[in-house]
Amino acid sequence: MNKQNDYQDCKECKIKFDLIITIVNKGRSQLVVEASKKAGAEGGTILGGRGTGIHEKAKLFGITIEPEKEIILTLVPREMTDKVLDTVIQEAELNKPGKGITFVLEVKRVAGITHLLDSDLRDKLKKNNF
Repeated sequence: MNKQNDYQDCKECKIKFDLIITIVNKGRSQLVVEASKKAGAEGGTILGGRGTGIHEKAKLFGITIEPEKEIILTLVPREMTDKVLDTVIQEAELNKPGKGITFVLEVKRVAGITHLLDSDLRDKLKKNNF
């Protein structure tokens, strides 16, 4: 059997994952990470970025200032996606203009997260009705 088939046949790999991507103004990423943890996620990865939208540029003394952004990547088991997403939206006030944006991408394959695939997590997910 080749490696691709081994991956597809792996019992633990049957857990489906989503990637929640949240983009907020610099300094608000910790709020997003705390909200996602509150909803059951293990954490996130914070990346720096710069906004380029038409409403994103401000001027100071005639010099254009590019607003800094933070991008938070949160990988969660699909059963947790809605709860984590809803909590992030509520806690970070993403339903209000200018607070940020969040969206979800389906993840087809995952490697390097064996700690998420152990029996304790599966039991926890079942216990919390995920």
